[in-house]
Amino acid sequence: MISGGINSIARLLEIIFPITVIIFLLVLFMSFELFEINNLRPVLGLGVMPALKGVKTTALSYTAFETLIFLLAFMKQPDKSVRVVLIASVIPLVFYVITVVMVIGAFSIDGVVTSTWPTIDLIRSYEFRGLIFERFDSLLLAVWVMQIFATFVICYFAASLGLAQLLKKKLLPFTFGILPIIYIIAMTPENLNDIFTLGDWIGNAAMYLFGILPLLLLIITRLRRKKNDAKS
Repeated sequence: MISGGINSIARLLEIIFPITVIIFLLVLFMSFELFEINNLRPVLGLGVMPALKGVKTTALSYTAFETLIFLLAFMKQPDKSVRVVLIASVIPLVFYVITVVMVIGAFSIDGVVTSTWPTIDLIRSYEFRGLIFERFDSLLLAVWVMQIFATFVICYFAASLGLAQLLKKKLLPFTFGILPIIYIIAMTPENLNDIFTLGDWIGNAAMYLFGILPLLLLIITRLRRKKNDAKS
């Protein structure tokens, strides 16, 4: 798929996205019977600071948004890039907000903090007898696997393309060359705690590399542009 370029990846994502939206919202809202509005109260009961401290913890969930930086280079209408970035940022934000509200509304804060995978636990906590599927966690896991695969493909393509263009070589050798490195990194964690630690490292690195660094590069570009305009 990566050797086929951005068009192959885009076609796959066009198939995965509507399936993800339909199944995810379906299985999530089917748990509405467990939802209790009082579990969400009080909102910001301890103030704003605890919520801000939680931003660092959620950094991993918002990684891969940096792919927008290089995907915009493939746009046929780059003048619409601002609109595309806003829509692409709002969609996962809405999904995460809905998930957090539904999970906390069903389990409360105390129930969520004691669960490793609270969203899956929520889907497993209800069933509908007489239907083809009485338990819907398998559907959610299928969507989850598709999303993980989509994220992996995009990041894999970005890494291969970046190295190929940086060293002015063809894409395919880097595609195969990166694969053993990815495998070694993926097999390094020995247990669930190691996986969470690796996730924290990736999330923290992403905050600096894709949050602060692009902003600094943008400032440098603007300053150089003003300097060149002044000389001309």
